[in-house]
Amino acid sequence: MAFPTGVKYVIIGAGIHGLSTAYHLALRLRETGHGSGEDVLVVDKTSIAAGASGIACGVVRNNYFQPAMRELMAHSVSVWESDPEAFSYHPVGYMQISPECMRKDVTTIYEQQKAIGYDSEFIEGEADSMAYMKTLFEDWQAKGITSVLHEKRGGYANNMASMYGLAGKAESEGVRILTGARVTGFEFGSNSQAVTAVVTDNGAISCDYVVVGAGPWVNEMWTMLDLPKTVSIKGADGTMHEDVPMWKFWCLEEGTLGVDPEMHKTNDGSFPPVIHVDSDAPLYSDEDGSLITEKMWGIYYKPDFNFGGIQGGAAPYVVNQEPDDVAVDPYGPDSPDFIVGDDFINMWCSALAHCQKRFEGQIRYYKHHDPSGGLGCFTPDSFPVFDVFRENVYVIADSNHGYKMIGVGKLAAQEITGETSALMEPFRVSRYAEGRLHPVSNSPFPWS
Repeated sequence: MAFPTGVKYVIIGAGIHGLSTAYHLALRLRETGHGSGEDVLVVDKTSIAAGASGIACGVVRNNYFQPAMRELMAHSVSVWESDPEAFSYHPVGYMQISPECMRKDVTTIYEQQKAIGYDSEFIEGEADSMAYMKTLFEDWQAKGITSVLHEKRGGYANNMASMYGLAGKAESEGVRILTGARVTGFEFGSNSQAVTAVVTDNGAISCDYVVVGAGPWVNEMWTMLDLPKTVSIKGADGTMHEDVPMWKFWCLEEGTLGVDPEMHKTNDGSFPPVIHVDSDAPLYSDEDGSLITEKMWGIYYKPDFNFGGIQGGAAPYVVNQEPDDVAVDPYGPDSPDFIVGDDFINMWCSALAHCQKRFEGQIRYYKHHDPSGGLGCFTPDSFPVFDVFRENVYVIADSNHGYKMIGVGKLAAQEITGETSALMEPFRVSRYAEGRLHPVSNSPFPWS
């Protein structure tokens, strides 16, 4: 396309949030008679799904301890279900399998899922949990499990296929997607906080409104917008914590066991739900029997023909570097070398074997060179921020809850066109100073 010099809406990022916002914004403009998709331009420095969305595990779940996250995810699941073919969505369900120290938390999740009409089944007690799992997998052998929350909705989507499906839906509404244009800055009105143009390495694009859906590059956009690098957070006891860094980085560890995905089916020959196991049982190496950890650990996994095997991951770890050192291009050639190492491979493959006998001795098939995982840019409390800054910049900071949250773009489009969303209200940046924080669970994962 010819380089556009002006458009009403510029959306930065051609991943899950940028494309979903573009598509749903185009629909809103057409339906309300206030414009069309031709008023919407998506800008990406590389290509569609070139970053986090393109290598995401693709899990779609409701399973959250936080009520606001649970309601937001239920909304997103409904969007995935609205066009499973275009979104390459597999509604196989999702299972949260947990030890006793998490039973109370998971019970709360189940009770609130019932309250919002989200279909799930809850099994309690070690014997009943084992019996339930064996109805699905005869070789199930994880010990110390005292609850199973089986979400009948949810599942996973094939990442690249879903992103191109979403891009196609946006383009069918007239949205333009400009790739190969890196955002290098913003122009501001002389007497206003508002952005008047998005500056790229190909030229400036004048606009009325900007949406930042840049995933792990949000810190880079935040800096260009000259927004505060720290926030004040009011704790549960009323204590105010000053100068808390706005962004922190975790390394996401995911990988693929290169075996036939058909090997991971249920007893009746069906493809299983996505499996998530948290455990406080000692974990031993499936290679040499040595102790890997006696602390809480967690994994998730599913068969996936897109990845060519059993794909999943484990809890991330903190990257001890300043954000500016790691945010330049977390998934590109300038990225620091945060490829998963032998410790993750041994842990994850051994955890698979801990859970199911069919995975014993399979670590030799791990696919060492497949892209997965990467850097995640997290907010201070590890939950999203959806808010307007500088008068006309809507920031979608997903805090690495991203890919599953396809519905955020629909809600963002609603808010951009003037209708406030109750589902988005708990995620304003003001929650930090006001002490309206989300509850914390006992899961080893920072986003649960």
